[in-house]
Amino acid sequence: MVDRPDLIASEIAEQYGVSIHTVTKSWVRHPEWPASHKRGRYKAYDAQAVADFVRDHVARPPVELEPRSLYTAREIADATGISEGTIRADRSRGRWPEPDFEGSSDGVNRWYGKDVAEALAGRRGYRRHTNPA
Repeated sequence: MVDRPDLIASEIAEQYGVSIHTVTKSWVRHPEWPASHKRGRYKAYDAQAVADFVRDHVARPPVELEPRSLYTAREIADATGISEGTIRADRSRGRWPEPDFEGSSDGVNRWYGKDVAEALAGRRGYRRHTNPA
């Protein structure tokens, strides 16, 4: 995936399929973003260091859910790192599928693993840095 020894923000955005705004306003502000150097009048970043950052902080690790098994929001949260609250919020905004089985008897909604995988495929992968305080 790395074609050049260094990349400027617009090249990073193009290479990773994100907006220039994502690179300049989110990624470069992360404390583990690689240091820059000058390439002409632009800040440039080591391409391998950018690839390492994306792998460690942006790319969503693969989730291993059985496609035909049912999962609760808590189980999905445990497997994906997405909180139950985010699932509820995304569902209310139409960004998460309706449950395959609504918990009429126990009040717990459940989704098939295949539907969870499809929902995750459309999500961005960026994980915010949290300061341990």
